[in-house]
Amino acid sequence: MAKFRFLALQEIARRKPVECGERPRCSVVFGENVFSMDKMRHYLSIEAYKKLEKAMSEGLAIDRGLADQVAAAMKAWAVERGVTHYTHWFHPLNGATAEKHDSFIDLLPDGDVIESFDGRLLVQQEPDASSFPNGGIRNTFEARGYTAWDPASPAFINNRTLCIPTIFVAYTGEALDFKTPMLKSLAMIDRAAVDICQYFDKDVQRVIATLGWEQEYFLVDEALYNARPDLKLCGRTLMGHSSAKDQQLEDQYFGSIPARVTAFMEELEYECHCLGIPIKTRHNEVAPNQFECAPIFEEANLAVDHNQLLMSTMKKVARRHNFRVLLHEKPYKGVNGSGKHNNWSLLTNTGVNLLSPGKNPKSNMQFLIFLVSTIKAVYEHGDLLKASIVSQGNEARLGGDEAPPVIMSVFLGNYLSGMLDELVEKVSDRKMSPDEKTELKLNVGKIPEIMLDNTDRNRTSPFAFTGNRFEFRAVGSSANCGGPMIALNAAVAEQLIAFKKETDALIEKGVKKDEAIFQILRKYIIESKPVRFEGNGYSKEWREEAARRGLSTEVDCIPALKAYCSEKTKRLFVDNGILSERELEARFEIKNEIYLKKLQIESRVLGDLVLNHIIPTAITYQNTLLTNVTALKNILPDYESVADVQIEAIRTISYHIREIQTMVSDMTEARKQANAIADEVARAEEYTEKVRPYLEKIRYHVDKLELLVDDEIWPLPKYRELLFSR
Repeated sequence: MAKFRFLALQEIARRKPVECGERPRCSVVFGENVFSMDKMRHYLSIEAYKKLEKAMSEGLAIDRGLADQVAAAMKAWAVERGVTHYTHWFHPLNGATAEKHDSFIDLLPDGDVIESFDGRLLVQQEPDASSFPNGGIRNTFEARGYTAWDPASPAFINNRTLCIPTIFVAYTGEALDFKTPMLKSLAMIDRAAVDICQYFDKDVQRVIATLGWEQEYFLVDEALYNARPDLKLCGRTLMGHSSAKDQQLEDQYFGSIPARVTAFMEELEYECHCLGIPIKTRHNEVAPNQFECAPIFEEANLAVDHNQLLMSTMKKVARRHNFRVLLHEKPYKGVNGSGKHNNWSLLTNTGVNLLSPGKNPKSNMQFLIFLVSTIKAVYEHGDLLKASIVSQGNEARLGGDEAPPVIMSVFLGNYLSGMLDELVEKVSDRKMSPDEKTELKLNVGKIPEIMLDNTDRNRTSPFAFTGNRFEFRAVGSSANCGGPMIALNAAVAEQLIAFKKETDALIEKGVKKDEAIFQILRKYIIESKPVRFEGNGYSKEWREEAARRGLSTEVDCIPALKAYCSEKTKRLFVDNGILSERELEARFEIKNEIYLKKLQIESRVLGDLVLNHIIPTAITYQNTLLTNVTALKNILPDYESVADVQIEAIRTISYHIREIQTMVSDMTEARKQANAIADEVARAEEYTEKVRPYLEKIRYHVDKLELLVDDEIWPLPKYRELLFSR
């Protein structure tokens, strides 16, 4: 294996940045491969365009006649650009995207061939629903499922194929994707937020959730990638000790971007801009070979689609530059992992960011309602939010190296947090005097000044307020953003509905509107205070304090996922028509199944590597030592005093080889016993308890062997600092 590693390093030394030629300005190419509203206006009749625009803005059904016109326009536009096929593009519950390509070809009765695409093909298709993760909703003999067009997300061209964003449901109508419940959660928060806004501005008729994700990732040269079976099969290194120089000098973050990586980023941005993805930011991240890109905020449904499209585009472009993208949350032990920070806010049709302080007490009172309701939602549904982001990869990332802990808490900053506490002190159940109201409104009016001068950021907070949005930092880099956004939208919407109901009840009793709002705010601030935390989320003291506050401190994935099946979660999703009880249980089973299978794969890959690569290499080196000791014995009478280092190394190598062989055998047996358990959840729990610990134990002994055998074994992390030296 050492030979392959050095061949890989030789290959890397010859690499040069891939030249991609001059690119047009982003303003020229942006969205050129997207069937946007502007293009619809060009290809549709005025009447059809206005009907479609109205249907999309008001969420109305699109009739067959209009669908036929849109399909014809889409086809005409796509064919002009050399497109030959179309596909319904959707987000199954495996976290990836899916597509089945059909050509525009059709046969006439006389045998002639034409290009055809009508409203029937646009609106609905029928992929196999039993071959995707379904949590028991579909059996193999119950294969039928449907994709249905999502007009809210524009069609686009990718690889000479017309891609139509769609939902994906079973024959029974049950959701088998992220987009279906995402759209329902967005409709729910729209209704709830508009009702609150009506207290302050009757012109507000629509509220959209906005999302700005930050995508972190690693790049590795494909020569080294191909030399590592664990990277190829698991997405991360299962062994290999750290480099002498990793991130400890803090000289990577925002550093100069290597030339090869810059060339990759430039082509990635060009591809993204053509697809309408508004990528704006790029930079080095903290760990060696780690980078980040981020777009301008967009409507949440479109932002989720764009993030899924970005991840597939990254992989495609990386191959052209002799790279592979690693989206695993913790591809290398001992350095920063990768997240996907979800910056979430709410925006009205009048252009007001509801999580941004305004210019007067009235607008700031509205801001406080949405701020406090969001905090209360995190407090009430922290377990669900945790379940929405935990995974086998994220489990390894969370809780260290700048990744937030898995304990759900909210960071506001000391000054804003202090203002909420002050509001609690100054508001009571009794009727407020005019002077008290005036003083309170004046204090509320100071919020913009406080936000401008006295807010900080806390990288150990999983859910932090950052001035005009909440940053959900705990989301993993490989995740579909839709999962955590569904949970967050629904939780906040439920809290806004409750706020409106309780406030209206006080108003009906004769309490003035402003007083009623302040009283319910006070109640929510008091009830949700346990979830607010301003300190070090990594500290042992916080874990103990969080437990005293009644917050979940569970760090393992499998127990955390059980929140999907809690009565509180069922009430949230079922009562509001976002997911049925069966759909919730299916998601719970799917997440367990994915976690279990990834552990199965890692344990099998690790067992194969140590038995077929590491141990033989160690034995070869041990034989070299034995030959050396034997030769010394033949020529030196006191060879033991001269060869004591070699002899000790021989003993140590034998010890670690024996331990590794024993543990791999025990791990294999534990895996067999676990696989015999019929219930999937119980099997996943058994893997967590019995199989997972062997992975770390075996890695420990491999690390010790590596230190002895040194360059004979192929530790990729050891050579991270060499990858982009050019």
